[in-house]
Amino acid sequence: MTNYEVMFIVNPTLEEEKKNEAIEAVKKIISENGTLGDVDEWGMRKLAYPIEKKNEGYYVVIEFQAETTVPKELDRRLKIMDPIMRHIIVNKDEK
Repeated sequence: MTNYEVMFIVNPTLEEEKKNEAIEAVKKIISENGTLGDVDEWGMRKLAYPIEKKNEGYYVVIEFQAETTVPKELDRRLKIMDPIMRHIIVNKDEK
């Protein structure tokens, strides 16, 4: 299994309940096919540039272990999730 990290930005205008649902959905996708690691919610942060006319976003970082096929599926599903504004998946094992 390979170590990965996913960082995503949740739409800041969502209610707390919807924000938590989006985070739980990402955790569920990962845990179905891998091992969930640390979940670090950074909270509201200023964006480097406006996204969808918003200057802030709710940042979340999740570490996980999975097979090499999981990040591709996770990427596909994050792209179609409305609450997620941006995301990036990083392989932590590469030097």
